Amino acid sequence: MKKFGQMFLVGLAMVFGLGLVAGNVQPPVASAAGTEYYVATSGSDSNAGTNDAPWKTLQHAADVAPAGSTVYVRGGVYKQKVKITRSGSASQGPIVFTNYGTETAIIDGSGLSVSGNEGLIELADVNYVTVQGFEIRNFTTASKNVVPVGIYVHGSGGFINLSNNKIHDIENTVTPTGKDRLGRDAHGIAVYGTKAPASIHDLTISGNELYNLVLGSSESLVLNGNVDGFAVTDNRIHDNDNIGIDLIGFEGTAPNTAYDQARNGLVKGNRVYNNSVQNNPSYKSDDNSAGGIYVDGGKDSIIEQNYSYNNDIGVEMASEHAGKATSSITVRSNVIYNNRLTGIAMGGYNEERGSTVNCKIVNNTLYKNDTFDDGSGQLLVQYDTRNNVIKNNIFVASSTDMLISNGYTKNSGNVVDYNLYFAPSGSSEANWIWKNKEYTGFSAYKSGTGNDTHSLFADPKFVNAANSDFHLQSSSPAIDAGNTDRAIIGTLDIDGKPRVQGAAVNIGAYE
Repeated sequence: MKKFGQMFLVGLAMVFGLGLVAGNVQPPVASAAGTEYYVATSGSDSNAGTNDAPWKTLQHAADVAPAGSTVYVRGGVYKQKVKITRSGSASQGPIVFTNYGTETAIIDGSGLSVSGNEGLIELADVNYVTVQGFEIRNFTTASKNVVPVGIYVHGSGGFINLSNNKIHDIENTVTPTGKDRLGRDAHGIAVYGTKAPASIHDLTISGNELYNLVLGSSESLVLNGNVDGFAVTDNRIHDNDNIGIDLIGFEGTAPNTAYDQARNGLVKGNRVYNNSVQNNPSYKSDDNSAGGIYVDGGKDSIIEQNYSYNNDIGVEMASEHAGKATSSITVRSNVIYNNRLTGIAMGGYNEERGSTVNCKIVNNTLYKNDTFDDGSGQLLVQYDTRNNVIKNNIFVASSTDMLISNGYTKNSGNVVDYNLYFAPSGSSEANWIWKNKEYTGFSAYKSGTGNDTHSLFADPKFVNAANSDFHLQSSSPAIDAGNTDRAIIGTLDIDGKPRVQGAAVNIGAYE
C-alpha cells in the first residue's frame, strides 16, 4: 500500500506539475521532450531546472530529464557521481548531457569512493544518450579489485554518443601483489557489452582526450564483449601507463560466447602516443606490451587514418586466448613510428595463445619502430598467423636493420607483396626473419621465402621524417608502385584524399 501511495502522488505531480518531494517519493519527471534544463553548483534540486533556477546535481537531472531534452551543466566543479538509466528515443531524440556554451563543467571524483567497476559518469542499459563537453577527473582508488572509470557504459543499448570530453587522472594506485600482479585496474572510457543477444550498438566515441591515466593491467579506452557497431574517431589518447585503444573478445564479458567479441567497428583518425607500461608496477621492468591500438579477440573492424607513435607497440592484432582468433581486421592508411617494441604486431605472443587470421595490413607507413633495439622490427609476426594480407606498406628499419621478425613456424597462407623496404645499412645488410629463419639481404629474403615478388628496397624519400612529416617527395619510388586491389586498399589515404588517382596507387599512407 505504501508503494502504491507513492506512485499515485508522483502521478499527480506529473499531471499537475507539482514540485513534490516528500519522504521516499521521487521528484517528478521533467515536463516535455525538447526542453532545456540546467544544472549549476549554486542550484537546488527543488528548483524548476531552468537557467534562472537550476538544479544542483547531475543525478537529479539524470533521474528526471525526458527523451529529447538537453541538460546544460554550467561551469564549475561538481564533486559528484552520476548514473544514467533513463533513455531517449528514436522519435523524440536523445537525452543530451553537455557543458553550457564555452563554460567548463568539471566532474571531479576527489574524495569519492569507488565501488566495484564504477564510472564517475555511468550509463547502464540506455538508448539515445549523449554525454559531451565535460572535463572528468580525479576518480582514484588505492584498493585492489575495484575499478574507477571516467565514463562507464555497460549492459546493452544503443545510439550512445560520448564526444569532446577531457578525461584525466583516473587512477588505481594500489601496489600489485602476487605472481600475476593483478587487481590494479582503471579505465578512461570503458564500454562493456554484458548481455546477449542484446548488444551495445550504434556507439560513437569521438573527439575525446584521455591522458594521465594510471591503468594497471587495463586500458585507456576499451570496448569489451558484446559491442556490435561502433565508431571510435578523432580522439587523442596519450601519456597513459597502458594500452591506448582496445577491442576485446573472449574474456567472458558477455554471457554467451557467440556474442563475446567487439565487432563491426571503425577506429579512425585517432592520435595515440606516449602510452607505455615502462613505469607500471603491474608489469616487469623489461615489458613493452602497451599497444597504441590493440585488437585482442575483436573481429570485422577497420583501423585507418590513425597516428600511433612513442608507444610500446604501434598497432597490435592478437588473441590472448588459446584456440580463439582475432579475425577480419583491416589496418590501412596509418602512420606508425618510433614505438618501442615494434610497429605492427600480429599473432599470439606465445604458443599458449590464439591466432590472427584473415586480416589485412595495407598502405601503412612504418618508420623506425623497434626503438628498444631488441630486433622485433617494423612488423612482428608472432604465433599462429593464417591467411593475412600484407601489401603496399612502407617499412623503414631502426638501427637494428630488422624489418620483419617472425620467430614462429606456424605461419600459413600469408601474402606479403608490393611493399617498400629501407634500412640504414642498405639492401645487403637488412634483416628479415620468416618462419624462424633469418635472412640477411633483400635478395636472399625474397628467394628464401617467396615473399615480396613485386616489392622494392629503396629510400622512400619522405618530405621531412625528422619532423614526422612522412608525405612523399615527388621523386619517391613509392609513388604509383602499389597494388591496386580496390577490395583492400580503401577509398581514402590518411589525409582524406582519394586513394586511387588514375590507374595507380602509392605505397604507404599518403597518396
